[in-house]
Amino acid sequence: MLQTAPWIPAVLTAIGAGILDWRYRRIPNWLTVSGLVAGIAVNTALFGWAGLKNALLGAALGLGLLLPFVLVRSLGAGDWKLAGALGACLGSRQLIAVLMGTILMAGIMALVVVIWKGRLIQTLRNIVHMLAAFFSLRMPGSEVSLDSAQSTKIPFGVAMALTVVLYGVGRAIGKL
Repeated sequence: MLQTAPWIPAVLTAIGAGILDWRYRRIPNWLTVSGLVAGIAVNTALFGWAGLKNALLGAALGLGLLLPFVLVRSLGAGDWKLAGALGACLGSRQLIAVLMGTILMAGIMALVVVIWKGRLIQTLRNIVHMLAAFFSLRMPGSEVSLDSAQSTKIPFGVAMALTVVLYGVGRAIGKL
């Protein structure tokens, strides 16, 4: 039971973030800060100094791993702060599993959206352009920019929320 308790604020924060990111494409600070504080409080109350250390390391890991993506504008600041809040709730080890699952979930969501919008061929061309630019040590052209108005954007907060909820349910029923 003690190991499951930190998942409660994580799941609640993730559900709120997923709904707001889906609806408004924005995750507000009040939600991420509340999740961060709740994660630190729950872990400290349950596990003492070791829980506090784990929560702070998880928050730092979530913020540190995703900061480069925020700096190159491929990820929003709300998604970044959500990862920090979830890290405070779950700790570093479980956060890594959640982030790996989130990447998989975001990839599935992106594939569905690309197929749905009929942009599969253009997306494959863009991937070829990016790989060619990478291997020739140059920047890709503006046609594959993330800032392009035509680029399809996936709400990463929704992918993270779905992953946390799935992991949380798996933990609650004893399958993970």
